[in-house]
Amino acid sequence: MMKSLIINFAYYLDTSKSYQKTKIFFYNLLENSDYKYKKYFDIFMIILILSSVVILIREVKSHVNDSLFFFNNYVISFIFLIEYILRLWISSSVTKVIIEQNEHDVMLGNKFRLLKALKEVSLHKLKYIFSIKAIIDLLAILPFFHQLRLLRIFILFRLFKLFRYAKSIQTFTSIITAKKFEFLTLLIFTSIIIFMSSVIIYIMEANNPNASIKTLFEAVYWSVVTMSTVGYGDIAPVTPEGRVVAMFVIVSGIGVFSFTTSLVVTSFAEKLDEIKNLKVIDDIAKIKNFYLVCGYEKVAKEVVHKLSKKHKVIILEENIQKVEAAKKEGFSVLNYDPGSIHSYKKLGIDINVQVKAILCLSHSDVENVYTALTIRSFNKDIFILSILKNKANRNKLHFAGVNEIFYEKELVGIIAKEYVGQAVAFEAIHALRLSSTHIDIEEIIVNDRILQSFSNVGSLENIKYRIVLLGVYESAKKRFLFNPIDSTLLATGDYLVVMGNTKFLKEFNTHLHTKVSK
Repeated sequence: MMKSLIINFAYYLDTSKSYQKTKIFFYNLLENSDYKYKKYFDIFMIILILSSVVILIREVKSHVNDSLFFFNNYVISFIFLIEYILRLWISSSVTKVIIEQNEHDVMLGNKFRLLKALKEVSLHKLKYIFSIKAIIDLLAILPFFHQLRLLRIFILFRLFKLFRYAKSIQTFTSIITAKKFEFLTLLIFTSIIIFMSSVIIYIMEANNPNASIKTLFEAVYWSVVTMSTVGYGDIAPVTPEGRVVAMFVIVSGIGVFSFTTSLVVTSFAEKLDEIKNLKVIDDIAKIKNFYLVCGYEKVAKEVVHKLSKKHKVIILEENIQKVEAAKKEGFSVLNYDPGSIHSYKKLGIDINVQVKAILCLSHSDVENVYTALTIRSFNKDIFILSILKNKANRNKLHFAGVNEIFYEKELVGIIAKEYVGQAVAFEAIHALRLSSTHIDIEEIIVNDRILQSFSNVGSLENIKYRIVLLGVYESAKKRFLFNPIDSTLLATGDYLVVMGNTKFLKEFNTHLHTKVSK
């Protein structure tokens, strides 16, 4: 009967929208750093912690009125108690364990093993209870009595709760944690030195009537002070043997201190880029609309320079050298792989809301295809633009979910830059270039044979072949003339950028190379 009630209650809670909604709310509030209300909760808790410590300090030499005393020892403790219970609640799902155990037993034709389920639940909860953070939380909520000074000191454990709420402290902790093996090794080495030196100095000094070190505790105190290179001078060895030990401890302390310093500096240096990325990510979260550029190469550089004049642009680039180059240009760039789904998870942004369009501008078609596939795996609606290096890869980009494709040409790059974000213009270009009419864009170099027949733009007869002359690139002057006038003179080495039906382009190209002026 009891087992049946427990199982039914577990299923009820698991399917209860209000229960699940409440649990999700508290999980977000306590654990989800991206939740919009968490920062306000963190600020509130930090204020409580600091207030508690300030009141404790004031109690040392001044009388604290009853209201402040009650607030510090009971109100704040009660709030911390509620927080502890909530964290214990969300640390694991009791209903999930019971349901999984029941379904497992039913599948095997066995009776529901309640004790096994409760054991599993207990293990999950105990794992949280004995975690460092949970222990600190527990110490922070102990009832404190004004008469018991030792218990009042436990209020200071509330300071350790700052590690939960201050992001900068969390960052520092993560940096140190990354070198936990090195720090653990250093701690063990230091402990051995302190233990050995304490025992030796005690043996050398304890029986000397003029010695200041009389107890083992004083020996340990002296070793720690000397090892830290502080050297208060209140306790010092008087025997020659003791002074030899002191020299050894001093040298060891200098070595430990130097090694610790270098270890911390190395840890920060290794994490510096990650810290900078976190800062950029925090700034990105505040931006409402921006373009996301994947890759930073020649075409991407031109596109970003153009877009950044009017819009906010964020760059994702895996190559560290290219990242540094983008930073020197003053752009917001993250050292993330555009083809990895984890990169977009790290960004923590709402792509549909914050991102206007995603531009795949890598020099490699393969990388652009992979990037597009990655984006489409978690978002079906965002507009994706990509450049195309090889015509053979056009279909691959389409299959990958790319909305608009441009050739890796200077003019095409300019068109892309001008029309990104303009839906109607994009649709027009898309219809012209990718419809069943087989519209294409082609570059035709002006050689001596063409120049013999056609000296200026007006003589090309492109209208006859239903070809649109987009412009002329003058190689000598290194400039592009968009929609040039008929009198524009042509020169050997210039480029004609034309658009039209593939069949007509071939006929026009043949016309240019065969016609001889009379």
